[in-house]
Amino acid sequence: MLLLLLLVMLTSCGAIPQDLSNKMFTFPQETNTAHVRVTTSRQDLSAVTVCFRSFTDLKREHSLFSLATPSVINDFLIYKKAVNGAVNLYVRDKWVDLEGLAYKLNTWHSICSTWDATSGLVQLWVDGMPSSRKFVSSGSNISGPIIIVLGQEQDSYGGGFDIKQSFVGMMSDVHMWDYTLSSCEIETYSNKFSFTPGNVLNWNAFEFQIAGRVLLENKQESCQ
Repeated sequence: MLLLLLLVMLTSCGAIPQDLSNKMFTFPQETNTAHVRVTTSRQDLSAVTVCFRSFTDLKREHSLFSLATPSVINDFLIYKKAVNGAVNLYVRDKWVDLEGLAYKLNTWHSICSTWDATSGLVQLWVDGMPSSRKFVSSGSNISGPIIIVLGQEQDSYGGGFDIKQSFVGMMSDVHMWDYTLSSCEIETYSNKFSFTPGNVLNWNAFEFQIAGRVLLENKQESCQ
């Protein structure tokens, strides 16, 4: 009964900034409904860096971060493929494959991705280790109104969720910037050292709404 009450309370919460230091979202089951919608006032992005930490045992493909606009559904999407170590990065509905990354199951990973509209280049870091830099899309900004979803992949603007693309696991420390972080700054984030919080999304002042069975819990920390 207490768990049900917590779920109802969290679902009904509006997008009021909250300090989620030492917290995590837990997505405990496959669904085509449960997700976290994240709010930002930034609606025009000429560059992007997204960082977060995630933990899962999923072997199938799944969405890690989904940003959509009315005209471009996959405006910025980080999508884990079924092949271990393979990730698709989408920008402006165009995508590239990134492979060979050290991605293990049942392990907390720090994941960061960057894109710049001028060069069109994207890059992904897993636990501070970079992928190859690849071209995906240049010449136009990501322009809102922006909808950001954690836990599901948007196949339509703000919806169109597929249970077999859903995320099951835990996620924490979500930050987003409107510029590309340097490799040194990303390494600092990955090593949990002091870093400049995101100016688009800031985990320490996070605006979000929960839909369905998603729990906000204390982050599990090592005893060592």
